Amino acid sequence: MISYYVGLDVSKATVDVGFLPANYAQFQVSNDLEGFTRLITCLNELEVGRVLLEATGGYERALLRALRLEGLNVFRVNPKRARDYARAMGKIAKTDKIDAQMLAKFARDFEDLPHVEPNKDRDELGELLKLRGSLVKSRDSDKRRMKQTTCAKAISTYTDHIAYLEGQIKSLGKEIEDASTVLDQEKARRLRSVKGIGAITCGTLLAFLPELGTVSGRKIAALAGLAPYNNDSGKKSGPRSIEGGRYTVRGATYMSTWSMVQHDPQVKAEYEALRARGKLAKVAVVACMRKLLIRLNAMLRDGTGWREQKSQAPAA
Repeated sequence: MISYYVGLDVSKATVDVGFLPANYAQFQVSNDLEGFTRLITCLNELEVGRVLLEATGGYERALLRALRLEGLNVFRVNPKRARDYARAMGKIAKTDKIDAQMLAKFARDFEDLPHVEPNKDRDELGELLKLRGSLVKSRDSDKRRMKQTTCAKAISTYTDHIAYLEGQIKSLGKEIEDASTVLDQEKARRLRSVKGIGAITCGTLLAFLPELGTVSGRKIAALAGLAPYNNDSGKKSGPRSIEGGRYTVRGATYMSTWSMVQHDPQVKAEYEALRARGKLAKVAVVACMRKLLIRLNAMLRDGTGWREQKSQAPAA
């Protein structure tokens, strides 16, 4: 039987479906339960090797979950990565049908990542974190606006709204902590035992980096977008840089790392050693972020304590 690779171009209302080999006709379904049922019925009649779709601001989440619950080997990729692949293949034109077909080709060449099973508790924790992030942005925007006005009424309204948002953010912090415990009590306990890992960072790692503790240190750094990539050609040896990965995880890790640089003597020494070698502050903190994530991964994977992890100066 022919093994098919499937590309799904997801929009708010529709899902375009492409196949490789292309002897199976492309078609379109609605981006709702009825469309998912039709798509799954079709895919279950075929030998499907891999299904690939892009992240589209959340419009793909319900479909991704439905396909995973059906047991299909489905992955979500960054749209930039998919577009770069299309350009590398010489495909400049862009339509939903073309994108679906290119995603099918990308599915063929795509390297499998660790498969993460659907989890309702993890999804709910992720939604709480996103809601908190949105409220924090609104609060910070109001604080900036309040500094830019002299109108007493505006200042009073901003003050009241900021106080309301602060209350909501604090309440969500407790809910996130509780949701993290519900999702994985042991992992949450071990992560929180590390000074500098608070409830929000702990929840972020559990919700958006579920592979933590199950893969190699190099892989976990790459998933978070903290792996350094070479930039060498011939005799030229350019500076290494990071790219891609999960920015939400990277943001939370950044905040925790700065806290640890200030309050954890070991991390502070590692950071200062890098600065003493002439590394820029941002380069040094990224190296410490990578080191932190690798150590957390090893701690969860091996069942060891934080202080039991051997300390080595992180490579920049």
